Amino acid sequence: MENLIYIMTEAEQELAQLIWEHEPLRSGELVRLAAEHLNWKKSTTYTVLRKICENGIFQNEQSVVTSRMSQEEYARQKGERYLEENYEGSLPNFVAAFLKRKKLSRKEIDELAELIEEYGED
Repeated sequence: MENLIYIMTEAEQELAQLIWEHEPLRSGELVRLAAEHLNWKKSTTYTVLRKICENGIFQNEQSVVTSRMSQEEYARQKGERYLEENYEGSLPNFVAAFLKRKKLSRKEIDELAELIEEYGED
């Protein structure tokens, strides 16, 4: 798989969550939110913001911060990267490894079967 997504650090994810919840927002407002919710200084906020912008997940244009990728898209790409790095990109290999540790209920089996049917190729 080419162009694997950048995986944010815990601090970057905390700031990302604030952005996703409040976007679009001015960078000054983001500094205020980060101080209030994360107890961060202005310099910390701008340093972390710069890093996540450099990695293509967010943008800060004319002091307005917005996402370039939705939270759902980021989670999907992060999951794909995990599969690629740990299970040779194989969802069946991942599920088999998971099932070695945990048995599924009938309801979970039915839900998975429904998802497979819904998203499977015809």
